[in-house]
Amino acid sequence: MMLSKRVTPLLPLLPLLLLPLCLPAQAAVTELRVETRTTLPANGGTPYEVLRGSFRGEIDPADPRNALITDVMLAPRNARGRVEYEATFSLAKPVDLKQASGVLIYDVPNRGNGQVGADPQGHIRVISGWQGDIAAAPNRQTLRVPVARHPDGTSVTGPALARFVDMPPNTSTLPIVAGLGGQTLRPAPVSLASEDGRLLRRQRGTANDVLVPPGDWAFADCTAAPFPGVPDPAKLCLRGGFDTESAYTLVYTARDPLVLGLGFAATRDLNAFLRHARHDALDQPNPVAGAVRWTVAMGTSQSGNFLRSYLHLGFNADEQGRTVFDGVLPNIAGRHVPLNVRFGVPGGASDEFEIGSEGPLWWSDYDDQVRGRGVNGLLRRCTASGTCPKIVETFGSAEFWGLRMSPNLVGTAATADIALPANVRRYYFPSVTHGGAHQGGFNIEPDPAPPGRLSCRLQSNPNPSNESVRALQQALVRWVTTDTPPPPSRYPTLAAGDLVAPTAQALRWPAIPGAPSPDGKLNTFIDYDFGPALNAADVSGIATTLPPRTRAVLPSLVPRVDEDGNETSGVASVQLQVPLGTYTGWNERVGGYFRGAGCGFSGGFIPFAVTRAQRLASGDPRASLEERYGSHQGFVKKVQQAVDRQVAAGWLLPQDAARLMEDARASDVLQGVGERGKARLK
Repeated sequence: MMLSKRVTPLLPLLPLLLLPLCLPAQAAVTELRVETRTTLPANGGTPYEVLRGSFRGEIDPADPRNALITDVMLAPRNARGRVEYEATFSLAKPVDLKQASGVLIYDVPNRGNGQVGADPQGHIRVISGWQGDIAAAPNRQTLRVPVARHPDGTSVTGPALARFVDMPPNTSTLPIVAGLGGQTLRPAPVSLASEDGRLLRRQRGTANDVLVPPGDWAFADCTAAPFPGVPDPAKLCLRGGFDTESAYTLVYTARDPLVLGLGFAATRDLNAFLRHARHDALDQPNPVAGAVRWTVAMGTSQSGNFLRSYLHLGFNADEQGRTVFDGVLPNIAGRHVPLNVRFGVPGGASDEFEIGSEGPLWWSDYDDQVRGRGVNGLLRRCTASGTCPKIVETFGSAEFWGLRMSPNLVGTAATADIALPANVRRYYFPSVTHGGAHQGGFNIEPDPAPPGRLSCRLQSNPNPSNESVRALQQALVRWVTTDTPPPPSRYPTLAAGDLVAPTAQALRWPAIPGAPSPDGKLNTFIDYDFGPALNAADVSGIATTLPPRTRAVLPSLVPRVDEDGNETSGVASVQLQVPLGTYTGWNERVGGYFRGAGCGFSGGFIPFAVTRAQRLASGDPRASLEERYGSHQGFVKKVQQAVDRQVAAGWLLPQDAARLMEDARASDVLQGVGERGKARLK
């Protein structure tokens, strides 16, 4: 059956069953196994080693800190009445713990991906599995959780949903998967009879779903046999094949939900163990015992959403009520991870019908009158328990356009700024794609569109944010360890006139010849109704209304731009201060069902003309590179000035500053242009 493909059963837990019935109260991690040790080359720094292994834990389902985990009361229990889990981990530490800084940094993996290594500051680095619906694989962090069952052993069932969009032409069979990139298989159906499910089709440009007759689709594989194909609970076959310009929604009754919310507890328990314990319940030593004074958690995108939900649900207090993380940095994260939902999709990415924006999205308390959900905020539980960390939040333009970031700043009414609490700093990176460009150099080449990338009209945005993120990571650690506050928050506000409607008119978008307009590129913020069994305030429970009912489309704002189309608020990178073109947080989808709409979380780039003559010939209203910088030397001088400003303000580390200057000098920007080179380029 399909379930066996999704998750390996929990390993035999006989060693745990033989433990004394009276475990130490702090022993939520009952066993930590180091399976491999790898010594890293010192390279002139502190010698490090990487420990890889797994850990087992158990929680008391009756503890109020755990009771909010969806389906935990239906999970099997051991002889002590506890619910068990098992996860992988990797830990990098100085070989000699006396050389450790006292800081443990927990890097939340993104869909199981991530690694640890030597830290130049002497910090201990840790990563572990938290997403229980990911299959085990080499170098992947995973979590094994139990299946919820009724007390009599029968299967728990309920509605599940899967979406199918932008499939290749001539496709007759699709895997029933979920999450960004189709990462995980959806739960097995109770029945393979198509009459027990619904397949809905919506053609591009229409607003209504049409029911596909049950006789025209099947839980089956039709790649080797014509419709109805070979029965398969993990695949969907459609008679005549799928239309590439239609979206399909499959709703069916699924069985055997995983208790995915245990991922929050597993993260809490491991870090509490590493911080406080001397050994596990089997008397095996904590490999960093006594070396951890401060703990900081960092997560990017999905991992940052995890941290937001982790704090909101109160998991920063361990089972003894102690603070787990002293500092938290969610990067490019704007929503909740739907981990604590029956048949949830924690690998989702803010697509249509996905859960994740239902709860509070703001750090301070805000009265969500528009959705009728009252006063709430992400930090309510940790404030009540006295376990709130210091928080540095970082994000960029693509989060406004693709991840519905607007309500985080101005609420669901979008009429006033929501003030930040004293323990939160917020930094905005203007005009960047999701996560910023990885290279961020100054030689602009057309994007080669690698396999798997969405087909976007504009070339990829080369504006980076990594340099600023690295500087702010160090600032957070200083804030935690020395109470030295980071720079004041810098982000767009309504009060400053930085936020406007997502239209070309409101933005005063320049009329760039041949370039798309920002109109229609926003991923709209929708108030969904998933039924009464979903606790919207906690993004927990059970979605019973699938597909969800749309209650309203809520207003969203985006940062304004200048005459070049570049955003004006926040912490501008060196590249944006010395621009080579227009950098957008949005792009345009070229084909398929979403043709003409936003292209996922991909930002775009529209280069400036090189010379004034080229600009005038094309009718481009933006000044050319020649008019801005005069020559290559003039460009390098402007970069040096921007680099000096960034270093002085603390937005750029010295090593990054040196690399940026090397990149600028080696770039081909205005090479050969000057008094002797103008004629050639005209």
